[in-house]
Amino acid sequence: MLRLPAVAGRFYSDNPRELLAEVREYAKPQPNQEPRRVQACLVPHAGYRYSGHVAGSVFSRIVLPKRIVILGVRHRPPGEPIAIISQGAWRTPLGDAFIDEALASALKNECSILREDPVAHSAEHSLEVQLPFLQVLTPGFTFVPIALGTARFDDLVAIGEALARALAANPGLLLLTTSDLNHYEDDATTRRKDRKAIDQILALNPRGLYDVCRNEAISMCGLGPTVAMLTALRGLPAARPELVCYATSADASGDTSHVVGYAGFIFS
Repeated sequence: MLRLPAVAGRFYSDNPRELLAEVREYAKPQPNQEPRRVQACLVPHAGYRYSGHVAGSVFSRIVLPKRIVILGVRHRPPGEPIAIISQGAWRTPLGDAFIDEALASALKNECSILREDPVAHSAEHSLEVQLPFLQVLTPGFTFVPIALGTARFDDLVAIGEALARALAANPGLLLLTTSDLNHYEDDATTRRKDRKAIDQILALNPRGLYDVCRNEAISMCGLGPTVAMLTALRGLPAARPELVCYATSADASGDTSHVVGYAGFIFS
């Protein structure tokens, strides 16, 4: 299966030369910051104009391996609520990124609720926008795409526990999770709500994050993937969380009345 780009020209440039320059600028190395190996990271997935610098600040801080699981959102139906693709490649303006078939098979064996479904991935942007960063920063990588459209806590825990087993069995594997934070409220409200979610992420508390987003009406679109990631990390040797960067769309647009929050984390 070849999955063609769905949001090139909208979320990021469809011109290869411009896209390459854009990624390099967002993810340029930071002075006095030596990249290090991590178990997982959490990055946003909006258009690069709004959140590319947040994602880039994370990617510039880590040593990106050659095998990556990308855990993202299924924003809209149709498709399975817990969807994986196990074969083929995804195309971007920078070329084709190939799926790690062996790793995908192992994940399906570990987690029986994963369902093979290209439909759920066909128009989904949350995973796609990560690929140009990886193509530039770790050429030749392979990946497994998983899109979650479920908010059932027990299912998210099951996925996280399966991911923990996969990470334990594959040293050096990176769990790249993606979420934006609160949506479409004013900047002050969004920052206040986002802080509550950020505190639970830094505490590695999947149940706390799930509950605070539900109880405080925090419209974090990647709540499911983040809960699964935090569950996975709790099943591994101690993970040290770090908030690398936080922003809202107002930082790029100047409009503080109707914003989305973005945060980037690494988990060593």
